[in-house]
Amino acid sequence: MAGSNTQFEQFLQGEVEKYRGVAVPLRASLLERALVRRVNIKKLHPNPGDEFCMPEIGPHFGIISNYCEAIRNAQNYGTGEFFNEPLTVEKMSPDGYMILNGHHRWAACLRSGINKVTIEIVNTTHEADIRSMLQSTDNHRRVTLDLDEVVFRPQGDKAVEKRRLFALRPLERKPMRLGIPALFRFLSSKGYDVWVYTKNFYSLDDVEHCFESRHAGVTGVVTGTGRKTVKSLGTGDQAENLIADKYDMTIHIDNDMLLKTSRKTGEFEEFPLKGTAGDWSREIMDIIQGMKE
Repeated sequence: MAGSNTQFEQFLQGEVEKYRGVAVPLRASLLERALVRRVNIKKLHPNPGDEFCMPEIGPHFGIISNYCEAIRNAQNYGTGEFFNEPLTVEKMSPDGYMILNGHHRWAACLRSGINKVTIEIVNTTHEADIRSMLQSTDNHRRVTLDLDEVVFRPQGDKAVEKRRLFALRPLERKPMRLGIPALFRFLSSKGYDVWVYTKNFYSLDDVEHCFESRHAGVTGVVTGTGRKTVKSLGTGDQAENLIADKYDMTIHIDNDMLLKTSRKTGEFEEFPLKGTAGDWSREIMDIIQGMKE
């Protein structure tokens, strides 16, 4: 097994080297993301910025072995798909797709001789996207929120926006906290840019559409903040520095706290949120309305 592990590591580094300096992310169309669900495994390429591909970290072969066993069980008992979730990928040039999430499952499929795999194509945030977002605004104050912890709510939560009819994209079907559209429109009217962050691999255009469909656009969207990848992908310290340098004031809104910070002075001020779920957005508006410039 050690020999095969070494052989795979050599193959992996060969794949990384083959696309080093030539791989470029491409924007996949909505139709392509909707229709392409299974691809030949040869069209999938490892992400050089992922720790899976870093020689000092590399693959966890125990995890790969466990996935290989899951594949064998699915084949033997005819249980259908090998894994609960598809591999998350991004379209890339010169060919195929770069893996964002699922390297160990990809490796297990390779070892098991699987020819086609199930994928989900997303358009993630890159540094070029962030630069474009920043150039689109003249504001120097921003508000930040976590998309999954604050904006979206768990199923069954009653203090949510009314669900839109004919919502086709998955994010449109997620329960949105009551008052978010009104809050975002209020912030925009007061000269604040709204930035939302998520550690998940949502498609950038899906996030933007989710708010635009409720007439509550956002200035910036940063996806995949949980991935451990090189900074050039636009979700690490370099990207955050680009954003932070733009704004003199940042207000971070959490479920039960509002934190105001000044870039120039380094001073901060906390505002606890005490209202009920239905009063959450109104309380934030009152706090911001009463703030000193």
